[in-house]
Amino acid sequence: MLAIAALSACKVSKDIPKPVADVPTNFRDDNVKDTSSIADIQWRSFFTDVTLQKLIDSAMVKNFDMQIALKNIEAAQLQFKQVKWEYVPSVDLNVTANSNRPSDNSVTGLSLAQYNIGAKHIEDYNANLSVSWEADIWGKIRSQQKSALAAYLQTAEARKVIQTDLVAGVSQGYYNLLMLDEQLKIAKSNLRLTDSTLRIVRLQFDAGQVTSLAVDQTLAQKQAAEQLIPQFEQNVSIQENALSVLTGHLPNAITRDITLEQINVPDALSAGVPSEAVSRRPDVKQRELALVIANANVGINKAEMYPALRITAQGGINSFKATNWFNIPASLFGIVSGSVLQPLFDHKELRTKYDIAKVQRERTVLEFRQSVLTAVGEVSDALVKVNKLKEQQVIAANRVNTLKHATANSNMLFKNGLATYLEVITAQSNVLQSELELASIKNEQLSAVSELYRALGGGWKQ
Repeated sequence: MLAIAALSACKVSKDIPKPVADVPTNFRDDNVKDTSSIADIQWRSFFTDVTLQKLIDSAMVKNFDMQIALKNIEAAQLQFKQVKWEYVPSVDLNVTANSNRPSDNSVTGLSLAQYNIGAKHIEDYNANLSVSWEADIWGKIRSQQKSALAAYLQTAEARKVIQTDLVAGVSQGYYNLLMLDEQLKIAKSNLRLTDSTLRIVRLQFDAGQVTSLAVDQTLAQKQAAEQLIPQFEQNVSIQENALSVLTGHLPNAITRDITLEQINVPDALSAGVPSEAVSRRPDVKQRELALVIANANVGINKAEMYPALRITAQGGINSFKATNWFNIPASLFGIVSGSVLQPLFDHKELRTKYDIAKVQRERTVLEFRQSVLTAVGEVSDALVKVNKLKEQQVIAANRVNTLKHATANSNMLFKNGLATYLEVITAQSNVLQSELELASIKNEQLSAVSELYRALGGGWKQ
């Protein structure tokens, strides 16, 4: 037993330390340069719109990906608890009763006749408890426990990954819906403006001031504006259906009490320190835990190549007559045995499994480094989007104001005969496109903010 205790302290493989990830001192395009991060803000405080909060709440509870993740956590927790029982000896209850009628010319048959037992069949009744225990000499069970714990923690991080994706996905879908509302509103407003221009052109045609070409071109401009309305209405319904499914509901309309213009884009968004952002992201933590599992698998496969010490014991009652089966102590029996099993020739299978486990561990290290690089890249991309879209929004807003002024002037000049109908419809077309583009840029800004929040690891804190 002392030898077993001494050997149990042995470990056939050593865990490799967590690899150091190469991260920059600051994120590229981070103009705020603040050590705090928006990812530390709870999502309810970051997304303050009440309707959006309700949608995210619904997604947390009813989204099927989230529910599946919770079931994975439950299964991994049960598996982790089960591994703890590997230290406990296995105990089995065995009760058997059998009767054997041997041949009269067999050794057993002749023995029955010789000893004149009075029966031509042999009965055997057995009831026993068997105990088996394998000493964890090489730390195989400890490695299994580490692997099970890491797998359980991985499922918890997987739930966080799904939650951060849900928060970002629902918010981006909601902002896209508001953008479509705004674009539909712009299209209807432009249709009314084009319809007014068409009436004036028809009056001029009746007065002989313009040709039928002017009427046809102005009518075509109105029809182009009309075509946008069912297109945007279709996109609104599709986006509502997508949001409904994402939040765990059947496709239906989404109630909203706010417009795109009423949502403000934050002026300053702090990304914080890259090393903290990387450690905060649940997908990177998953890769760290994968390395723990890979280390444990190396230890398990290495232990399989070493001797296994097993101790077994069996005891109970045994009799060849049913009437004497429970005659105690005469029917009592007991067996204790110990064995050492050392694999010698197994077609190199165990060695190959061990080598594969080491290769998989090296691959896991590379995947961890890749996840860190991806995380830093996603944050940098989101930052440059936020900064450059802000500049685009200012330019687009000025362009809309300029074109609105030009449209008002063209209408006035047209009514006074100082501008042609082509100048009017061109100005109207330009202002329509610029307003639609401005709404699209505002949506891209809000989506970039959501993406930055997700890329920094925000969204899983309640």
